[in-house]
Amino acid sequence: MRHKLLLVFVAFLCFGTLSICAKKKEKRHIVRIETSVGNIRVALSDDTPLHRDNFLKLAREGFYDGTLFHRCIKNFMIQGGDPDSRNAEPGKLLGDGDVGYTIPAEFDLPYLYHWRGALAAAREPDDVNPEKASSGCQFYIVYGKKQAAGDIRKVRATLEVKGIELTSQMIDDYYMRGGTPHLDGQYTVFGEVIEGMEVVKSIQGVETDKNDRPLEDIVIRRMVVEQ
Repeated sequence: MRHKLLLVFVAFLCFGTLSICAKKKEKRHIVRIETSVGNIRVALSDDTPLHRDNFLKLAREGFYDGTLFHRCIKNFMIQGGDPDSRNAEPGKLLGDGDVGYTIPAEFDLPYLYHWRGALAAAREPDDVNPEKASSGCQFYIVYGKKQAAGDIRKVRATLEVKGIELTSQMIDDYYMRGGTPHLDGQYTVFGEVIEGMEVVKSIQGVETDKNDRPLEDIVIRRMVVEQ
């Protein structure tokens, strides 16, 4: 019964004038990420045009071909896009590679947030990057656990101090689907997985070294812009 009530509530939100759900379903560019363990299809948001265009450009140029998902944390996320990861020796510490530029943050709350399956841009920490500018190439896909009510309350209180509000829709998604709400308003979300979450699940659960690099390389063989 509780789940049915939630579904009714979500349906009501979709019917409203702001139509959060409708905005998510607008026609978007689709990119297929072909990996050594399966394919992941992501849709890019038109509300983050700088990140969208940059990702499409790099994908079309073959920038990501042969790179690794070099950082994988169970029940959190998988990260890729480091050009230095291509043909990297086993055990090498990765994550510092870039393309020589950053992208200004494009936060679009409450429409784009860190639910499970969100595609977001990695970045340098606040102490050297107070503007929260994104890496020009590194990205991650969220695989956060379903959030308990108590955890959501704590995160909500922390975010409110920063002027960030979790809407009822966001809370429902974090409760029902999972995600990493503490990253909202901190890292730019610019798309979401529309197919292949079972591949993401497989990758996030692999055995890793002390630096969260998979012991067996997870290779991005290529990216294909489908539309």
